[in-house]
Amino acid sequence: MMMRFVRVSTLLALGLLTGASVLPIAAAAQVPATPPAYQATQSADANIKALYEAEWTWRQAEFGRSGLGRGMGGAKLPSVTPETYARRLAYWDRALAAYSQIPLDELSHEERINAEVWFASVSAQADNIRFKTYEAPFNSDTFFWTLNARQGFRTLEDYNNYLARLRDIPRYFGEQTANMKAGLKRGYTVPYVSTIGRDKTMEPYTRTDESNPLYDAFRDMPETIPAGEQARLKAEAMTVIRSVAVPEYSKLLTFFRTEYQSRARRDFAAWSLPDGKAFYQSRIREFVTLDMTPEEIHQLGLKEVARIRADMEKTMRDSGFTGTFPEFLVFMRTDPQFYAKTPRELLSYSAYVSKKADGKLKDFFAVLPRYRHAILPVPDAVAPIYTSGRGGLDSCLMNTYDLPSRPLYNLPALTLHECTPGHSYQAAAALEAPPRPDFRRSTGFSGYGEGWGLYTEWLGTKMGIYETPYEEFGRQTFEMWRAARLVIDTGLHTQGWSRQQAIDYLKANTALAQLDIENEVDRYIAWPGQALAYKIGELKMREMRALAEKELGADFDQRTFHDTILNMGSVPLTTFEREMRAYIAAEKTRVAAKTASGN
Repeated sequence: MMMRFVRVSTLLALGLLTGASVLPIAAAAQVPATPPAYQATQSADANIKALYEAEWTWRQAEFGRSGLGRGMGGAKLPSVTPETYARRLAYWDRALAAYSQIPLDELSHEERINAEVWFASVSAQADNIRFKTYEAPFNSDTFFWTLNARQGFRTLEDYNNYLARLRDIPRYFGEQTANMKAGLKRGYTVPYVSTIGRDKTMEPYTRTDESNPLYDAFRDMPETIPAGEQARLKAEAMTVIRSVAVPEYSKLLTFFRTEYQSRARRDFAAWSLPDGKAFYQSRIREFVTLDMTPEEIHQLGLKEVARIRADMEKTMRDSGFTGTFPEFLVFMRTDPQFYAKTPRELLSYSAYVSKKADGKLKDFFAVLPRYRHAILPVPDAVAPIYTSGRGGLDSCLMNTYDLPSRPLYNLPALTLHECTPGHSYQAAAALEAPPRPDFRRSTGFSGYGEGWGLYTEWLGTKMGIYETPYEEFGRQTFEMWRAARLVIDTGLHTQGWSRQQAIDYLKANTALAQLDIENEVDRYIAWPGQALAYKIGELKMREMRALAEKELGADFDQRTFHDTILNMGSVPLTTFEREMRAYIAAEKTRVAAKTASGN
């Protein structure tokens, strides 16, 4: 799962997304509180451009940001009060009403893409507010209280803004706590099973020394900041952490343990919530970006599970193993040869895979981004309940907690998905992509983003990444994991599946470790619909590749195929399919013209 390039609408809905420097108060006051109305005298292009530009300017002011500066957090944390959300919903509803008047069939090619991206993103944000998802402002592995920066900042302004945000924690935590209490009152909470152990992630923030994660940003400060300023900032940071942040984290931790957890809902199915069927369908619409029903997705999952199971059994036989499939899973989970003895060994294994993929990129992409990522361990504060890995622009995280639960045969697929050519590469390509409106550079869709991540796992079979049958079985395990999600997520939220039933299903079909299985199931419980995006997105990308290979034959160039995917940026899967079909048609025309000219 990618850290920076996906889930933007979800983060916005939770009030977690922070971007660049704060707008001056005077400038914010000048931003119109009402979106522009449709102008019949203007072209469709002019109308949509006026709408999304005005909405983006409003959004930047609303969330206290301007521009797209990386790592440039503002001086305040977002407002997350019900009144603030009501104001945002009112604006977005008016904007969507204006959008409905624009004749979309009259839009130019680029503006049609812009329109579809904007509409899907804003609709999802509005739906999140309508369902009051902000009253459950965390899930099993993403928390509003993890406000620390993994790496230091670049300028003095960045550090001063970071300190200002830490001073704003009492107001921000107070608003989040009030929302959580409102959720408790109406029975809308994070499910109890997905809160277990999450209180542990707050404990490091209650420390009063430099081991507090909020201090991490000050450990490696740039030389461009004078030594005297560095010393001042570090001293000020400890003062703010001790006197402001620690008391608020302690208060939040007490509330979580004594009030929230004990009253969190035990029935976790999305369909059990008020208007639950509409809520779950909205999750499908947000994350999958295709018009599918829960039952269609469930049946697709069962079909994929059966297909992948046959592939896994063949790989088991290719490895020389003579026992049964369940016995092979036990062997894969328990044999010492498959496990690192130190965190460094696991990180080195991942780094080797990433560099091996680097050496193959020229054969799979025509344009290579310059930006490079690090490979780092998941921070200790969240590692016990964190996923196995997560990729982002600056770094790709690998979980080194509990090494007996981190089989090395999964590392090639995980590294391809999260690092290169998966999410970290994807984020770098987006950073250096052709110019597009600012709002699109801050918008992501899980079907596109996670579909690409899973597609790159399969692409590793073409790149020669998997060196043994065990590593290929690890890839298939990951593919099975994503297919099983289609069955499990819909089962949990629409068919009355129990948590144990979901755990047993994953355990019977994959070689995932028990800890990973439990963490993943708790994630599906706490985050309805998100897990559906991966496999459906990957299937759509492989469908388009198969079509391109069929239509173009020997003239198929996977380099331009992949560049086309990444250069369009994150889009709904409906838009993706149309654009890829247009690419295939254009390639056929180009090849025909080349053949006709004799070149």
